[in-house]
Amino acid sequence: MTHTVTAIPAFSDNYIWAISAIDNDNVILVDPGDASVCVDYITKNKLNLIAILITHHHNDHTGGIESLINFYQQQTKNTKPLDIYGPKNEKIPFCNHPLAHHDSVNFNELNLSLKVIELPGHTLGHIAYVNKDNNESNPNNMLFCGDTLFSGGCGRLFEGSAEQMATSLHKLSTLATNTQVYCAHEYTLANLKFALTIEPNNKLLQDYYQHVSSLREQNIASIPTSIAKEKQINPFLRAASAEIKKSAQTYTNKTLTNELEVFTAIRQWKDNF
Repeated sequence: MTHTVTAIPAFSDNYIWAISAIDNDNVILVDPGDASVCVDYITKNKLNLIAILITHHHNDHTGGIESLINFYQQQTKNTKPLDIYGPKNEKIPFCNHPLAHHDSVNFNELNLSLKVIELPGHTLGHIAYVNKDNNESNPNNMLFCGDTLFSGGCGRLFEGSAEQMATSLHKLSTLATNTQVYCAHEYTLANLKFALTIEPNNKLLQDYYQHVSSLREQNIASIPTSIAKEKQINPFLRAASAEIKKSAQTYTNKTLTNELEVFTAIRQWKDNF
């Protein structure tokens, strides 16, 4: 079954993801911080909401859950609770399916199986959802990673450590290179401006910046990206780059001896960029 992933813009730069299939009218929402835009999308497209997936507890990812539950009950006239999936180690409103690393989530209505990856860093309990059959031969690989991996960047360390975030990003970097990355914010252009500051001679990065600039001038989303693209241009996946290391050492005025020290330095630098 071919799945369709649609961006529902919310707030100033959030993306809520709607997962559906071409041969039925069911839909799953990922990180619905705003219920109203989701209800509009579902109603306009005559869809049936069957589940919500949450990556972490921040309100711009969870704020729409209660209203969507009410909408679901009115739409279906069903007393069965709406399925709300979220990280086991965080307080997610109305979550009735707490999930941990390597758990599986199956949606028979969409012929979709997802597995959970724990990604501490942005928050301590942050998780992502990736298709269970993620491999290089699958042309339909999908990753919903919330605020961990962005195109050209990564999430701020609100709760976790730089080491935790670096480890989480490494997990994602090992996924199939054609995996489509559905992150939760349109931060790409700002991220690339920083990336060019610390790796200015990366020709692939230069070209990608021009491409994304053109997209954003037309108000076209830069997401999804791919694991392959991020390994080429994202400084937080490229701490081994000699140019990035040199830039980080200049910024810190220190000799950095390993990739974690480089990663930590550029994360701190980005916070103040």
